[in-house]
Amino acid sequence: MNAYLSLSDNELVDLLKRDDKVAFTEIYNRYSEKMVTIAYVKLQSGNDAKEVVQELFIDIWNRRRNLNIRHSFYTYINGALKYKIYTFLGQQRKEQTRIQHLSTDKVSHNTEEWLSYETLRNDLEKAILELPEKCRLVFRLSREKGLSHHEIAQHLHISKKTVENHITKALNHLHGALKTIFFLLF
Repeated sequence: MNAYLSLSDNELVDLLKRDDKVAFTEIYNRYSEKMVTIAYVKLQSGNDAKEVVQELFIDIWNRRRNLNIRHSFYTYINGALKYKIYTFLGQQRKEQTRIQHLSTDKVSHNTEEWLSYETLRNDLEKAILELPEKCRLVFRLSREKGLSHHEIAQHLHISKKTVENHITKALNHLHGALKTIFFLLF
């Protein structure tokens, strides 16, 4: 039988202050489940409750030599747990606030990007519609369908040089039409 089972909390704390790991284990065994239950009532999450209690016992071990218990160990550990829960909830609130700010910033940034893209796309389409019909057709086959100049020439029964001229004319027109938009955007 474990001799530590019969020791009082005060005796265990005295041993703990002298780096007795078995005394720490006995304290953990006596109080961990009670502390998890108390933490669960406040946090409503088993994982969070276990995490907070784990941190509590890590702190007790790290501060073992300087433990100053005025009343009972139960009063001490209960107060320490309340402080840990309070700190944990504060960190959660901060994290939630930070996440909300990030997602709000991201949504507004994505909305602005989308609106800029849509505006640019609409302006580009207007500029393409201003092109002469044959020039517009050659441009769309090249840029939207991905056909080569040779394929366009065969498809429309025109020379490759004519295709190149239409593309050059379309690009010059679009460059001029969109120049003011790019200047305003960038």
